[in-house]
Amino acid sequence: MGLLITAEQTVKLKNGIIFDCSFNLRHPNAGRQQYASRHIPGSHYLDLAKDMSGDPGKEGRHPLPVRENFAERLKDLGVNGDSSVICYDQNESAYATRLWWMVRWLGHEDVYVLDGGLKAWIEAGLDTDTRPASATQGNFIIQEPLTKVRNADDLVNTDDKIIDAREESRFLGLEEPIDPVAGHIPGATCAPFIENLDEGYFLKPVELQKRFSRIFKDDPPDRKMVCYCGSGVTATHNILALMLAGFEEPALYPGSWSHWINDPRRPIERSQ
Repeated sequence: MGLLITAEQTVKLKNGIIFDCSFNLRHPNAGRQQYASRHIPGSHYLDLAKDMSGDPGKEGRHPLPVRENFAERLKDLGVNGDSSVICYDQNESAYATRLWWMVRWLGHEDVYVLDGGLKAWIEAGLDTDTRPASATQGNFIIQEPLTKVRNADDLVNTDDKIIDAREESRFLGLEEPIDPVAGHIPGATCAPFIENLDEGYFLKPVELQKRFSRIFKDDPPDRKMVCYCGSGVTATHNILALMLAGFEEPALYPGSWSHWINDPRRPIERSQ
């Protein structure tokens, strides 16, 4: 099962195919511009909004696309059944983990996040490029998902531990710069995804285990977990981090907060 990979390991892969997922929620064209200015040679660009999401609406800001459509997109870019898929970005791996999760959602296990992203590649002394990569049609075939998914109804009166990846101020409802309603899902625990990192690199597994053990306190170790965030993106960062720490893979609530608040009958909590 693929989780993290280093830049040095990436260059040694025989069947590697690399994707740059850089994005900026407030400036949607910024990621493509970052890719155009500098990227790993041979890497293809995947846009969160255009490639890695369905149409925004009732299902949230970045709902999952149709599985078959996304599988075809990867095949068009050259992914084969024996490809080692490498995901990276220039944004603390926030979007790379979304792609990592989605590739596993398509049933492909040989997929990794480049730890440290483009920064790690440059720090390893490796070259970058500005030219877009050419693609040859692959033979990728969709398989049964390797991931777990929960919907909003599953989270009402659930015994599962609900984990929110957003920063504490948004979780508490003190501010909400993106969505029209502030707060969090009742019973959720705040675990900001950015705290999985140290200078852009994932913490070591033992450090991640300590981090989540502090957050979970006296929860039984076998309690099932569901991760969410604003729109199903940085929640995948926590999923990967929890797996690195040795926990059972959590489920993803893909629509996350941006879907939850679309139904006014769903309860919300916020700081008093």
